[in-house]
Amino acid sequence: MLAPYLPSMKNVRLGIVGLGNIGKFHTGYLLENKISRCTLTAVSDAFAPGLKPFEGRPGLKTFASCEEMIRSGEIDALVIATPHFLHTTIGIDALKNGLHIMVEKPISAHKADAERLIATAQQHPKQVFAGMFQMRVEPRYQKIRKLIQDGELGSIVRINWIITDWFRTEAYYASGGWRATWKGEGGGVLLNQCLHQLDMLQWLCGMPARVRGFCQLGRFHNIEVEDNITTYLEWANQATGVFISSTGEAPGTNRFEICGTRGKIVLENNKVTFNRNDADMTEFSKTSKSGFAKPEVWNIDIPFDSASNPHAVLMQNFVDSILDGTPLIAPGAEGMGSVELANVLLYSSLINQTVELPMDSAAWEKKLNQLIAESKHEKKVTQTVAEDFTKSFRR
Repeated sequence: MLAPYLPSMKNVRLGIVGLGNIGKFHTGYLLENKISRCTLTAVSDAFAPGLKPFEGRPGLKTFASCEEMIRSGEIDALVIATPHFLHTTIGIDALKNGLHIMVEKPISAHKADAERLIATAQQHPKQVFAGMFQMRVEPRYQKIRKLIQDGELGSIVRINWIITDWFRTEAYYASGGWRATWKGEGGGVLLNQCLHQLDMLQWLCGMPARVRGFCQLGRFHNIEVEDNITTYLEWANQATGVFISSTGEAPGTNRFEICGTRGKIVLENNKVTFNRNDADMTEFSKTSKSGFAKPEVWNIDIPFDSASNPHAVLMQNFVDSILDGTPLIAPGAEGMGSVELANVLLYSSLINQTVELPMDSAAWEKKLNQLIAESKHEKKVTQTVAEDFTKSFRR
């Protein structure tokens, strides 16, 4: 379905709320005019020092209040790059005030909030609602998706993703009072670091039918949320999967395997390989006269280029959708999948049970509110050195 657009509009006036790491990153290429037919006209942050670098810039207004920016008449669209729990309330407010929205990951801190945001977007069909899931334009994942959709992999039977190279120090968690808290983030490594991988998992393989999570809270750090996880997933066609992650393991691993009846795809060390069976393994097993025979295998390296700035690609797509009705690469409503997976894997662990999907969003919201209410964790915030966090983008 094509997004609605305003044919009379020639240029999108964009605002950004939240000037932390990712918000400042977006301002960089926007102020350099890397996005056509788009102008950054306003920024907002409740943290006064965050606004300082932007004050006095010609054509750019600063707002200490996001509510004021939304109602200022200075912007047509809003990029939401705040801490997680604010995504839903700000998104709903912006939509109700006639703005298009691009929401950073996750679209909401939990599924019930995501449902509220999506419902509001559906009530305002003239506004474009996009999610910043930039890995969808990474050629490596597009190549893998095409192999799956074209049937080259056959029927998927197993998925294995070990992504434990998210190593973070205590200084990282102490850099913000909201980080790694139930009240500030609503979760840990699943909801923060792994959201894009969870988006890829369901974008490539579909949503599982049931899961079982084993999540360790504060295993490696002085935090109250999960920083070490091993999870099991099962799909409706009986395909099984394991998703493992950690922010406390060094040097860590990033290996993604998708096994099908026609072979195996492996993404590791910036390389995609396809070990392709010359026959479907299930059919081969049924027809072979030898007990130890195997299908012949072709080992193929899949070439791919790297997207220079996938965030900018999605931002341009957002602008084009507003102005021309171009279909969105990452519709905001599709952000529900990664939120639900992050929530349900943690929820399963906390209640020590396997959980069927779709999960009960009200049950997790109740559990999360209980964790927030009962939290006694004292967060110590300290100043950290400035670092290039963009090195963690491509995984």
